[in-house]
Amino acid sequence: MKNTVITIQKQKENNNKITMLTAYDYCTAKLMDDVGIDCILVGDSLGMVMLGYDNTLPVTVDDMIHHTKAVTNGASNALIIADMPFMSYQTSVHDALINAGRLVKEGNAEALKLEGGKEVCPQVEAIAKASIPVMGHIGLTPQSLHKLGGYSVQGKEYKTAKKLIEDALALEKAGAFAILLECVPSDLAELITKTVTVPTIGIGAGPGCDGQVLVYQDMLSIYDGFKPKFVKQYAKIGDMMKKAFVEYINEVKSSGFPSDEHIFKIDKEIIDKLNEEM
Repeated sequence: MKNTVITIQKQKENNNKITMLTAYDYCTAKLMDDVGIDCILVGDSLGMVMLGYDNTLPVTVDDMIHHTKAVTNGASNALIIADMPFMSYQTSVHDALINAGRLVKEGNAEALKLEGGKEVCPQVEAIAKASIPVMGHIGLTPQSLHKLGGYSVQGKEYKTAKKLIEDALALEKAGAFAILLECVPSDLAELITKTVTVPTIGIGAGPGCDGQVLVYQDMLSIYDGFKPKFVKQYAKIGDMMKKAFVEYINEVKSSGFPSDEHIFKIDKEIIDKLNEEM
């Protein structure tokens, strides 16, 4: 059954945990969709895990459109949510609407995610009023890494914890259909989840959220970068890939590949005749 913002809301109401992973290409999205993932996030994390940037800031709207289109081609059941990249919505409500429209019309996104609390509520409200579902994102907001001084847990002090609650309520009021909580203390994330009526998705925010999301390269141990505390590695696919690559290199160099089972053949008489003519 096709997941929508309505079915995701019902999962919260029925206390049915929501599953989400990132994907950035057709094949990965199809694999996730085949096994029943609820939502796929085309994150601007693609800047790091797909394009090799140090952070998400260089990612463009065109980058997001390109990868989102590939993901929507691969997944027919999961709800596809695309990130709005840095400076695609912060400049004005007008810019936010234009770029949101592009991600839906050109990238086939079914919902969008943008970072920030009260300060982006005008954009959230305008996009939602344009009939585009919006997911909020508070806590650690990677697009604000220079302002935050790096990647660290948010909301550990009373003042910052209270602000996160206020931001969540403001985003809900502005029309967000869900809120992602990143690197937030578990008890605070649980309190926010109980306070708002829309679903919360946690990443480094504990089990009290309505759902969870991970970057798939992290959970499969493909990405060689820093491993966050909140990541569980479900398989060592990176090591398996390296082993396969090494085996391939060795077999090619030793002429072990391709073998008879991997080649196409021609009648020997034809080859003999061709040899005579050469």
